[in-house]
Amino acid sequence: MSALDASHIEISSDRPAPALSLEWWRGAVIYQIYPRSFLDSSGNGVGDLQGILDGLDYVASLGVDGIWLSPFFTSPMRDFGYDVANYIDVDPVFGSLSDFDAIIEKAHSLGLKVIIDQVYSHTSDLHAWFEKSRQDKSNSHADWYVWADPKADGSPPNNWLSVFGGSAWEWDSRRQQYYFHNFLPSQPDLNLHNKDVADALLDVARFWLDRSVDGFRLDAINFAMHDPKLRDNPPAPADGRSFNKPFDYQLHIYNQSHQNIPEFLERIRLLTNQYDDIFMVAEVGGPEPLDEMKAFTANGNRLHSAYDFSFLYAGQLTSELTKNVVRAWGRTPNEGWPSWAFSNHDAPRAISRWAEEKDAPRAAKLHAMLLLSLRGNAFLYQGEELGLPQANIPFDNLQDPEAINNWPLTLGRDGARTPLPWKAEALNAGFSTGKTWLPIDPRHTKLAIDEQENRSDSSLNFIRSMIELRKITPALRHGDLSFIEGTEDLLAFYRNSETEEALCVFNLGPKAITWRPSNVKQFRQIINVGFSENGSDIPKVLAPLSGYIATRQR
Repeated sequence: MSALDASHIEISSDRPAPALSLEWWRGAVIYQIYPRSFLDSSGNGVGDLQGILDGLDYVASLGVDGIWLSPFFTSPMRDFGYDVANYIDVDPVFGSLSDFDAIIEKAHSLGLKVIIDQVYSHTSDLHAWFEKSRQDKSNSHADWYVWADPKADGSPPNNWLSVFGGSAWEWDSRRQQYYFHNFLPSQPDLNLHNKDVADALLDVARFWLDRSVDGFRLDAINFAMHDPKLRDNPPAPADGRSFNKPFDYQLHIYNQSHQNIPEFLERIRLLTNQYDDIFMVAEVGGPEPLDEMKAFTANGNRLHSAYDFSFLYAGQLTSELTKNVVRAWGRTPNEGWPSWAFSNHDAPRAISRWAEEKDAPRAAKLHAMLLLSLRGNAFLYQGEELGLPQANIPFDNLQDPEAINNWPLTLGRDGARTPLPWKAEALNAGFSTGKTWLPIDPRHTKLAIDEQENRSDSSLNFIRSMIELRKITPALRHGDLSFIEGTEDLLAFYRNSETEEALCVFNLGPKAITWRPSNVKQFRQIINVGFSENGSDIPKVLAPLSGYIATRQR
């Protein structure tokens, strides 16, 4: 084994037990499950809830604190579940409510919390609410969605654009009006300025809370309210930012991000406070999301946490990026707790964005070590623990509307949504006995779970050890973070708790770096990537794409 391929783990059994946190979610590691692609129990090529139930023992073996389930609700699947046709039922392709209840029961028996998606900004156009709303202008649901008359020339009410391309307005001949959709035309936006709509969504949340879920991830929550005056968005400044699609050419200050969104979040928090230990995290998109994330998590009476796409869409992982993103949190007493994700179902996998293929095995470990060292919650996307690269999907096999609309300029989302490989030698890598809804990349088969289980140097087993280390190291799970100044590719920081201090050092670049902290003798190395030596001494030379964590008692 070469020095660059090695990873060393030394977790002492005599380490003091960490103090229990009153909040299970603070510093938690949460494993994202994309139901369509996790495990298929029926042989129809699509993952389902029974598959999730069957795979929970594997997830628990990772040592994570909980799971986040992407949508499994009734849906025509034009946006694969994010177009909800019934918020309080399971789509037949996934199973039934009894299957979901079984997941809750088993997950809790394994010590796993269960978080589910809630999509409050829009529904499917097949939702009963929208079918009622579009009938005429005077029915009981007429104002549940965003409707507007055309301009005098028949054109849309304003210049708002859809994320997926074209106008954000769709003509409806029955009402003789346009309806607003931030995403697909089949995803009409709800009118959350209408209290009846907000009340109905709170009833949805209550339904799932009564089924013992442990929290919610609020999808695209900054899209949940619009400007009632329907003012035109201004153009985006020509300041060097990248314009990949028409949506990028505007500053989206009127079609989203309304100032009343925090009031709605406060209502959700009041509801969840009636239940025990509920966790809520927001997904916040956009080029400058920080102010919204802070607003959505402020004052202890809104959401607990938020994450954005700073890492998810980053073309490179750099020391500067990490410092800029992480330093934005932990400065004020009334702000929320950050969450971090390097990969998910909406972004190309990090390993393909940040590393060359030849470096992928080592980079997968290094990225995981960094993600699990940062102050905040860590979201681990299914397959990330295996080091799966972005799958290559031929155009004829694409399913994602965004990927189809923007092909070949973007990698799209399908390449991050392909089935999870369970068994290297089995049909369809053990995911299904039938034709899979997306093809399985042959590179993924070689990285299957069973192939990695028995290799001590595998990405899977390294990440298990890193999650265990985070659990038993209070400084890594809950501690403060302070950066150490370094070179361009050197990223180094301390994590501090009342009882110990952790030194986390990473060489993110392609060249070796000679560097050690001045107080090096006080620290004992406990885990590393890229070094072959088995001692606890702090290395002087950091090989390319290498790093270590060392600790000392205070």
